[in-house]
Amino acid sequence: MDVSDYLSALRHSRRSDVVRIRDAIVAAEPELTETVKWNAPNFVFAGEDRVTFRLQPGDRVELVLHRGVRVRADTGSFVFDDPSGLVSWAAPDRGVIAIPPDADLDALVPQIVTVVSAWIRT
Repeated sequence: MDVSDYLSALRHSRRSDVVRIRDAIVAAEPELTETVKWNAPNFVFAGEDRVTFRLQPGDRVELVLHRGVRVRADTGSFVFDDPSGLVSWAAPDRGVIAIPPDADLDALVPQIVTVVSAWIRT
């Protein structure tokens, strides 16, 4: 299933937030390809999964920033500068951007796109 078909069938209370964030990332980063991973949209850069939506449980909307499917040898020394403060770090090279239900998406989406653009190139 491609991402457009997935989103057309998506029954999620915050579907419009997901679509808006996804559309902004796709518009800003034409080099990304998309798949469905973890039952959610996933962005691939240079052949590696890099950013995946997490939509479960409930009305959750998060972006998981990762560096592919395997732990890399340089994980301990990996550093990513997040001046936005949006990323919560689950590991040195795995972060999460949580989008609160009451978020001002007009203000938040450009920040998310900036972080994602920097992340995929690290």
